[in-house]
Amino acid sequence: QGFFWIFLVPPAMLAASWRAVRPQALARRVRHASAGVVQPPTPVTALPNGLRVASQQTHDETVTVGVFVDSGSRFESQENNGTAHFLEHLAFKGTTKRARLSLEREIENIGGHLNAYTSREQTVYYAKVHKNDLRQAMDILGDILNNSKFDTSAVEVERGTILREMQEIQTMTEEVIFDELHLAAFRDSPLGFTILGPEHNIRTITRDMLVKYIQKNYTSDRVVVVAAGDVDHKALVQMTEEEFGQLKPNPTPFTWKEKPRFTGSEFLRQDDSLQGLAHVAVGYEGVAWRSADSIPFMVMQAIMGTYARDTSIVPVAQSANRVVRAAGTKVLSDHEGGHPQPAVESFSFFNTHYHDTGIFGFYTTCNGSAVRDCVQELMHGVNSMAHDITEEEVERGKRDLQRTLFGTLDSTTAVAEDIGRHLIVYGRVMPLPEFIYRIECVTVEDIKRVAKAKIFDNDVAVAAFGSVENVPAWSELRQWSGTY
Repeated sequence: QGFFWIFLVPPAMLAASWRAVRPQALARRVRHASAGVVQPPTPVTALPNGLRVASQQTHDETVTVGVFVDSGSRFESQENNGTAHFLEHLAFKGTTKRARLSLEREIENIGGHLNAYTSREQTVYYAKVHKNDLRQAMDILGDILNNSKFDTSAVEVERGTILREMQEIQTMTEEVIFDELHLAAFRDSPLGFTILGPEHNIRTITRDMLVKYIQKNYTSDRVVVVAAGDVDHKALVQMTEEEFGQLKPNPTPFTWKEKPRFTGSEFLRQDDSLQGLAHVAVGYEGVAWRSADSIPFMVMQAIMGTYARDTSIVPVAQSANRVVRAAGTKVLSDHEGGHPQPAVESFSFFNTHYHDTGIFGFYTTCNGSAVRDCVQELMHGVNSMAHDITEEEVERGKRDLQRTLFGTLDSTTAVAEDIGRHLIVYGRVMPLPEFIYRIECVTVEDIKRVAKAKIFDNDVAVAAFGSVENVPAWSELRQWSGTY
């Protein structure tokens, strides 16, 4: 595809060199870094109303087509928090053209899959069908988004469904931890809201509130249609214009408010039903999608890695990952029976980007009596990136990140989701060769620079659940964040 104009601000270490490099030379570097990567072009067309249409040609018999809306729980207020998720539930409950059962049978008869999900910054509706049924899938998605009835009876039914879903989620420790970590980190900002919303809101959301949310947020300038599979782009554009050409842009375009303030705080919840285990998440303020440091943060997550007890074929003590060696070899010396037992069940590092901020950190499950040592080892591992990270560790992280990248793009659904996300967060589709080149350009000095500036000796947000008596006080964790 030749030279790709860079929409993101390039990493700091590249800024000077990229100004001095001719486009042809940069293209050669991209090709060298991504040798063997074959990616068809991803055409993007803007309709007269501002809605964007993108497609990716693959050699699959299935096609995934999705409607991506630049709106999620972060676009809500305290009064209507939960509305975006409520709408997702109502999407398949009947339109002016199709009753609920008719819609379900139609999808079933073509062997298709229809689904939707809501995140903090996006809502997605998509269908996966045989390539010959793309026209029908587009008609269904257009009908759902343009003609849903939102009957009062359907609203009441889904209200009960969402309340039951909330009860189920309360039993999913990881879901609870990350909701509470966002609350601790971002407090009263909408980024700290849960996606489902509080129980009071779920019980009081009305049809009128749902309609107003759609009118405000489901505008053509904030909608992207993406299809991946055996797709003809011109035909897709025509179908999109037929289904969504009548959408209007917002007369007062959305503007982001002040960046949410990251708050150093803690949220602990004792639960004696978890058999003596502590679930702990520690978060640091990360960076936005378009930040120059977003790629180094992704590499940092890969460097820190993951661990799950008794799952690796490599003995923990011989792992190439220093954090795995340190935390995974912790034992309970006072275990019943006198035999030492591993103190840490698992840990994983996370890195989430948002429009104007992010959150980076780790989530661990360990024995409640060992939580202090476990958390200290993991924070020490994080701090090490600011001081003595090695070339070998950075290269391993870069390889792991690329492996994860290629491993996730293994279906038309994954490809469509990746393209839709790129268009919303970057404003364009970043080609794989460019992304790989950006990863390859990350150096040891970049990791040290970013870790020192963003992580080391900075505030932390903490959420813990289960056996939390021995979780260190926030003030001590804050002190550890600057100790190495």
